[in-house]
Amino acid sequence: MSKQTFGWRRSSAIVVAGLAALSLVACSGGGGGSSADAGSASEGSITWWGWTPDKPLADKLIASFNEEYPDIEVEFVSKPIDTYDSVLGPAITSSDGPDVFNVAPGSANGGVNTFQAGAIDLAPAVEEALGSGWKDKLAASGVDGLSVDGKVVGLSAGAVYSGSVWINKDIFDKNGLTPPTTYDEWVQVCQTLEAAGQGCFVQGAGQWAFDMDTFEAIMQNIEPGAYAKASRGEMDYTDPAFEKGMDIWKSMFDDGIMQEGAIGLQQYPDANNAFMSQKYAMVMMGSWYTQYTVRDSMVAAMEAAGVANPEPFTMIPIQFPDVAGTGNTGEMFGDADYGLAVSAKSDQQAAATTFATWLTTSEAGQGAVADTLNDIPSLNGVQPEWDGIDLVNPDAQLDALKEYTDIAGSATEPRFASVSADLNTAFRDALIGVATGDQTAKQALEALQAVVDKQK
Repeated sequence: MSKQTFGWRRSSAIVVAGLAALSLVACSGGGGGSSADAGSASEGSITWWGWTPDKPLADKLIASFNEEYPDIEVEFVSKPIDTYDSVLGPAITSSDGPDVFNVAPGSANGGVNTFQAGAIDLAPAVEEALGSGWKDKLAASGVDGLSVDGKVVGLSAGAVYSGSVWINKDIFDKNGLTPPTTYDEWVQVCQTLEAAGQGCFVQGAGQWAFDMDTFEAIMQNIEPGAYAKASRGEMDYTDPAFEKGMDIWKSMFDDGIMQEGAIGLQQYPDANNAFMSQKYAMVMMGSWYTQYTVRDSMVAAMEAAGVANPEPFTMIPIQFPDVAGTGNTGEMFGDADYGLAVSAKSDQQAAATTFATWLTTSEAGQGAVADTLNDIPSLNGVQPEWDGIDLVNPDAQLDALKEYTDIAGSATEPRFASVSADLNTAFRDALIGVATGDQTAKQALEALQAVVDKQK
């Protein structure tokens, strides 16, 4: 949601076929390696594949791990989010694949249901680390969302939450603007910025996982909880609340909140780079974006966006505006960002398990996760060490970030965990279709309901 977050999955024949072979040696009870060929728990060389975190953050986590386990070498291999499933499937059927790999809940990329056959059961390891009451010590979203039929496929490093907008405060201050709190204010802010030659809000609306974030934020404003209820079949998409949501979604394009050509862009890298290069003043991103309030992380992100000699700017999160006029604001939603799974084909399972459990269950590991500001830690009670974090502008950012972290950590609504792969794909057609005018709101919602009805 980093860009992990946010993820999506499109099941493919190659993934399913490849994993079918693994199911013969890695059924739900555990992996394909015995204790005799699992290697050492305190030394070895392992590879970790994932679409997140960004490599500089992964390297920081590995460095913290090596302070305690200097004899386990970990190499992080960053994989593009949009091809993760297709490359991981065949890789974990081979002994040359990763020892540790990212998995995610629901219909996200790296979905646990798709890749569970290629992972060992980590339940014994987490129980050894935290005791018999381990489930009470970890965030429920990370436990439930990363398990399949009682098998702990992955251990959550932390959660990401969406439903917020990030702004470039420097641009707002320069133009004498305050963050929008209503739909009309949002339109007015965009008109003012555009008149000044400044882009307003940017979204890669061609990458529908993020369209789903925006639509869920709209629905949380209209009727909190409705989005997840409908995905579980507890409420119909044909309910008037969803029609109102689709109308607002379409209006964001018609009224100029969404930038021209939004459907032709991806959130990563396009919208992210446009915001980081300060071409736009606002972007729809979630808690994973907190990492870029840190000076060195922002410099790296700006350089990656093509900015020469970058000067960090002040970015802060704001609540999604009250677009429906209901007063229901500050409603965020999220899932485990990613879980660490240990490959059933790895000959370094012991060292890989040591790394996975250290990062996800130890106070030191979770403290390292917290300090990256990329995820809300999975281990209960762990908070960032704010005094040791080099924010770009602490006077303007610190209080806002503390409040934001508290709001995100208390959120209970899921992001992708309740959305099936088929419904995920249907959302692509519905949201992009409505935005382009190829579908009416009614047609789009009936198509979503048809998918849910078929799943019952």
